[in-house]
Amino acid sequence: MAMAFDRMESATYLASLLAKSLSRALQERGNKLGFAPGQFPVLLELWSEEGLTQKQLLDRLDIEQATMANTLARMERDGLVVRKKHPTDRRAQQVFLTSKARDMETEAKEAALAADQSLFTGFRRFERELMLEYMRMAIANDTRN
Repeated sequence: MAMAFDRMESATYLASLLAKSLSRALQERGNKLGFAPGQFPVLLELWSEEGLTQKQLLDRLDIEQATMANTLARMERDGLVVRKKHPTDRRAQQVFLTSKARDMETEAKEAALAADQSLFTGFRRFERELMLEYMRMAIANDTRN
């Protein structure tokens, strides 16, 4: 007989619900500023270092290549990034932020913090810190990261 499966006791199930909730919370705030949740990790990388190639972004972010290509294409269409020929590698392109994307850095980071805050409503500070620590521990157990 199969073991009874209570999805509210399943970390896998709960994590997917939490990811959806976080994504929705960021989406509502990001839409107002002009970015989508999937673009936020790319923006974070480029705010800290511009001119990265698609390959460098892939190495830094856990995103499929096709997803990354689509994300960058959409970001280019939305006026957030421009791609330029790499000066030394003919096959590569460097990704640069537009002034629009540079100007939204502070507000976008505040929006992400606000999304976090909304989901941590009612948590005491140590509870929030423990939850983040447990999340990092679980992620570290995934040897592919």
